[in-house]
Amino acid sequence: MCGIVGCILKDNQAAPVLLDCVKRLEYRGYDSVGIATYSSSGIKIKKDKGKIDEVINQLHLDELSGEMGIGHVRWATHGLPTQENSHPHTDCDGKIAVVHNGIIENYKELRDKLEREGHHFTSQTDTEIIAHLIEKYHKQGLKLEEAMNQAISKLHGSYAFAVISAHEPGKIIGVRKESPLILGVGDDEYFLASDAPAILQHTRKIIYLADHETFIIGSDGITVKDANGKVLDKKIENIKWTPEMAQKGGYDHFMLKEIHEQPDAVKNTLFEVSEIEKVVSKFPEFKRVTFVACGTSYHASMVGKYLFEGLLGLPTDVILASEFEFAADALDPESLVIFISQSGETADTLKALRIANKKAETLAIVNVLGSTATREADHVIFTRAGPEIGVAATKTYISQLTSIYLLAACMGHDKELLDQLQQVPDWMEKTLSNEDEILTMAHKYKEAYDFFFIGRGFSYPTAMEGALKLKEITYIHGEGYAAGELKHGPLALIDDEVPVVAVVPPGKSHDKSLSNVEEVKARGARVIALGSSDDDVLKFEAHDMIEFSPKINELLSPLIYVVPLQLLSYHMSVARGIDPDKPKNLAKCVTVE
Repeated sequence: MCGIVGCILKDNQAAPVLLDCVKRLEYRGYDSVGIATYSSSGIKIKKDKGKIDEVINQLHLDELSGEMGIGHVRWATHGLPTQENSHPHTDCDGKIAVVHNGIIENYKELRDKLEREGHHFTSQTDTEIIAHLIEKYHKQGLKLEEAMNQAISKLHGSYAFAVISAHEPGKIIGVRKESPLILGVGDDEYFLASDAPAILQHTRKIIYLADHETFIIGSDGITVKDANGKVLDKKIENIKWTPEMAQKGGYDHFMLKEIHEQPDAVKNTLFEVSEIEKVVSKFPEFKRVTFVACGTSYHASMVGKYLFEGLLGLPTDVILASEFEFAADALDPESLVIFISQSGETADTLKALRIANKKAETLAIVNVLGSTATREADHVIFTRAGPEIGVAATKTYISQLTSIYLLAACMGHDKELLDQLQQVPDWMEKTLSNEDEILTMAHKYKEAYDFFFIGRGFSYPTAMEGALKLKEITYIHGEGYAAGELKHGPLALIDDEVPVVAVVPPGKSHDKSLSNVEEVKARGARVIALGSSDDDVLKFEAHDMIEFSPKINELLSPLIYVVPLQLLSYHMSVARGIDPDKPKNLAKCVTVE
């Protein structure tokens, strides 16, 4: 997690720009914030624990002088959220400042050695090691870049960091290894950031760094080198995202805005069908498919399993990225491994991708152009969700689902499914128009301690995703279960204090799901049912009902039925006084294992 930024400006003060950039990275971490700027009086640092606006108001961070600097928003890994552990960190003399995203695995060993050599540490973080290592080699007579390269050679782990030094003013140097980092090219101004939304307000010209590449940013431009010190001719990408896409647009929260952007996200992703057909045309004959993902993307992958087995007759597995290494030996060249990741930078997913590349054909379904997964997979499909700022995934989930449906339709030459998908945005708009009804339900159930979500077949992943959203942003315990599993344990927990959300679209699993609704109702549960508007029996059994068009069959239901579950969790979160954009202990992009 964590987010880093940096800039060298032409005429402007860096501090306000750095703060604007870190605010746009707040979804990557928000337990502390800090910036360091350089001026003729040297490096000045202000930092503290707390939300960004609180720290800015308390410390007046925007008043730091200087036309260049670096900044950081933290999600604690090493050391508690404290002022001392906030970034930037410095060397013994305060002449070198560092911001860092990632984990230095051998930090304890390095710290012990540096302390024996006389270095004094002021934090419990692994990041501070970097500043002291660079200091050590600089005092041995090496220039800043050479000192940094020597420091890199001692580090084990994942990292992206940026460094400024009073010894060599006018430049920012750094490196990327297994943690995201991009560079931005403005009008004689230059930027760095963990993610593109941070700098969209200033430039849309992006350089994507690969692992082990180092950079030097100066007032005259950017130099990128490989691990051997060779200068690289890096391509500048013009990304299509606009600054407005990363704004709230009049909504109270990013999450609500992004829920309402889902019809457009589906439309934009549907335009990718010709690109997906090109990808499919390059496929050999596969005998097996494996989806690999984490969190919400894992639930999208479960829908993919039902599609690929039901429509294509391909044996399909779904494996958590963190568990993939234990299943990788079963892969062969006739296997297709599909990796689902919003960012394309998730550490567990990238590790799994690198294992799979040695054994099978790989495909990445990703939202971020130029991300590591897009460069390392054999094939790539882009979802077209635009930037997603809310920590809880909504429109990226829907875009992933849309891409998976398109892939299955293209692989199966299923024109009927392609035609049906064109109706999804309209059905979604109709569902969103009933938000007031869901708001009423949210206030009705906001005090519950436990929720169960149940569904069969295509509705089972929807139930799991609904439960995950509830946990993420309301802090209410929720569990998603296959409805047929109720008698195998969960039914013991059902009583009149446990609401049960039942996903019951029309289709072959409808009647058995309806029996499960009757089962939990008989044990006192209050039932919130999701089903067809002409399902009179379900209406009779449910205490509350969210209705959908009868034309939305079981096959397509995951794309639409999840929307009110997102809204329900959102409004319950707000009703409970929680910020749904910034759930505790979570961050948007998990870049460490």
